[in-house]
Amino acid sequence: MTASVSDVELHAGITDPLLPDLLHPSRLLWTPRELQDLTSTVASELTSSLLAILQYTSSQRWWARLALTEGVELWLLSWLPGQQTEPHDHGGAAGSFTVLTGELAEFYRYPGGPIRSQSHGVGSAIGFGAGRAHQVLNLSKAPAASVHAYSPPLVPTREYASLADIPAEIPPLPAHRSLADLRKEPVEP
Repeated sequence: MTASVSDVELHAGITDPLLPDLLHPSRLLWTPRELQDLTSTVASELTSSLLAILQYTSSQRWWARLALTEGVELWLLSWLPGQQTEPHDHGGAAGSFTVLTGELAEFYRYPGGPIRSQSHGVGSAIGFGAGRAHQVLNLSKAPAASVHAYSPPLVPTREYASLADIPAEIPPLPAHRSLADLRKEPVEP
């Protein structure tokens, strides 16, 4: 099935016809496994297109929204050495990321669980459920880039002083929103 333009918003730099077909605009809620498959496929199959739009900025992490449907948002992020997120969750949304270039470190925790860490190299993909809070960092000496997806889309993140501060309850997900409503939301991953 080919997605219609009204069902999918795409980054102007992504012209590969594969992407709209991967987005399944009729799917309103994606599982962590489906998100992981999406980020992994996009990172491996659209590498040239992604590298053509990728940028690095020293003042802050750089990002570009690659696609948006009513069920999923897809992002490309860059990470210079030392750049990182604050500890955060995704407000009850499921998520995934796949490392496109370089290496990223991740510290993560589920409510009531211990703080854990992982290193993610090129091609490493992880899908996660609604309760996961994490902090992603580039601890290496080389730039990195990653592809991220979240479902439902544009659910606000919550930041914490540390991963030890995660609450025991996950916030309820917002009501389903149309693509027209989602397009009105601020754009930041």
